[in-house]
Amino acid sequence: MKRVKSTDIELKDRVVGIQRVTKVTKGGRTFSFSAIVVVGDENGVVGHGLGKAKEVTEAIAKGIDDAKKNLIKVPIINGTVPHAQENKYCGARVFMKPASLGTGVIAGGAMRAVLEAAGVKNVLGKSKGSSNPHNVVKATFQALSEMRDAIAVSNQRGVKLDVVFNG
Repeated sequence: MKRVKSTDIELKDRVVGIQRVTKVTKGGRTFSFSAIVVVGDENGVVGHGLGKAKEVTEAIAKGIDDAKKNLIKVPIINGTVPHAQENKYCGARVFMKPASLGTGVIAGGAMRAVLEAAGVKNVLGKSKGSSNPHNVVKATFQALSEMRDAIAVSNQRGVKLDVVFNG
C-alpha cells in the first residue's frame, strides 16, 4: 500500500452515507450525524474518511479532512484494475475483476463510489455479505490497496518484466 500526500492533488469528494444518531437523556433527545466520505482525483489516488458532528455539513467537512489523511495510490491499467481481487472486512465481502473497454463500472452503492473516485472506468464488482457502507468501503479500499501491477511485481521479485509475464 503506497500512501500519498494530498498537498498538490485536486481531489473530488463523494458522500457515501449519512447516519443520524440519537442520544436519549433525561433532558430529551440529542441528535448527531456521522458521514462516510470518499475522495479521489479520478487518476489512481483515493481515500476514505469518517466525520461526526452535530450538523450534517460539519460531519461531511470532517469526513473530507479525514479522507485526505488516508490517501493511497491504486494501479490502473487501461482504465481497469490489473487483476481480480477479493477481500473481506468484518461482514462485508467484495470481489472485483478487470473488464474490457466500454463495460463501465458494474458495482453497487459504496463500492461504486470508491471505484469511481479512484478513476477506474471499467470493472466488474460484486459486494457480498453485509451491505453496511462503512464496511463495504473499507473492504473495497483494502482490496484496491493490495493490487499490484506487473512493474511492482517485477521490482518486488527482483526479476525482469518479461519473466513476470512468461512465468
